[in-house]
Amino acid sequence: MTSSALPLADGNSGTGAPESPVVAHVKDYLARLRGGDTGAMPAVLGLVVLCTVFAIMRPKFLSAGNFANLFTQGAAVTVIAMGLIFVLVLGEIDLSAGFASGVCAAVLAVLLTEHDWPWYAAVLAALVVGMVIGLVLGVLVAKVGIPSFVVTLGAFLAFQGVSLLLVKGGTNVPVRDSTILAISNRNLAPIAGWLLAAAAVAGYGVVHVRRNRGRARRGLSAEPIAITGLRIGVLAVLVGLAVYVLNQERSRNTVISSLRGVPIVVPVLVILLLVGTFVLRRTPYGLSLYAVGGNREAARRAGINVDRVRISAFVICSTMAAIGGIVAASRANSVDSNTGGSNVLLYAVGAAVIGGTSLFGGKGRVLDAVLGGAVVAVIDNGMGLMGYSAGVKYVVTGVVLLLAAGVDALSRRRAEAAGLR
Repeated sequence: MTSSALPLADGNSGTGAPESPVVAHVKDYLARLRGGDTGAMPAVLGLVVLCTVFAIMRPKFLSAGNFANLFTQGAAVTVIAMGLIFVLVLGEIDLSAGFASGVCAAVLAVLLTEHDWPWYAAVLAALVVGMVIGLVLGVLVAKVGIPSFVVTLGAFLAFQGVSLLLVKGGTNVPVRDSTILAISNRNLAPIAGWLLAAAAVAGYGVVHVRRNRGRARRGLSAEPIAITGLRIGVLAVLVGLAVYVLNQERSRNTVISSLRGVPIVVPVLVILLLVGTFVLRRTPYGLSLYAVGGNREAARRAGINVDRVRISAFVICSTMAAIGGIVAASRANSVDSNTGGSNVLLYAVGAAVIGGTSLFGGKGRVLDAVLGGAVVAVIDNGMGLMGYSAGVKYVVTGVVLLLAAGVDALSRRRAEAAGLR
């Protein structure tokens, strides 16, 4: 046998030179893409394309005022979508999340306005109502055995009636508490926005560096330092640009009032994102959730209390819906019988799926809700600036949702063909 027939020791090239960790990482990522693991790439690419198109066609889209409006416009839907992630990971659905948020918002408004409760007590009551709703739905699905589609469809109809009863037949209940109104209508001081940005970038860097070191200690493959540095650098640039734009003066008349800074709802979203991500990715409960969503019977044989996990997912979903209802009440300065209705549920489910969460269960991240919520908000906002009607917005959003669901189905099929599922 000649030397040319011998296998290469490093398995890379005929030069015998070791392969760069960065090149190996890129090859591994491309292999995952070919295998159907697209992750958040479709949502990110879609967001970039949409923003580019709207910026070209309507330069006002990139104005500081409109940029801030995107956050407040999509916040409630994004929060509800975050909760839906926990249910969708199980392969279940919650069609009542929209009106559940409306019921909780109505409880908040009635207690604040008609019973003069302090804001913290009213918020706590709204959250408790959300938890109870989730508990009832979860028990009916997990213990009684009624399909989640049927249970939550019934709740969808019932909660419309509950909302009407709470707001006395459809009247508008104003929200006047300054703390609640500040969530969607006030901004951080400019310096606070920079401090928040620095903390976010630093926290992201620490988490990634610690994760890489932990994997290296256990003898597992770790992300190359160059890739980690690139991730941190890109995040720092994006966050820095966002804070810079939001710190610009957005008031049309600075003599009357100044309008600068990051909207208060942004740190609220960041906190919910961090907590939700930690629960899903860093706790035994999160691993149990993915296990049940991937294969319920296998999870049961592994000793996981499947019913408890399923019930808890609905509790989390409805509690997040309650938070979304509070955010919506803050933005509208009031609550009526349609709060949480109309297109809220459709947009929330769409946000989760567009962001990359699978409708088949076993796959999803809280970050998917944020990315998908951004796509939905950009479509709604950009087409509004271009003067399109609500009908056109619905058609475009529906097409985007179908594309996202199609990508999910094709990715799953490719992953199964590659033996990754």
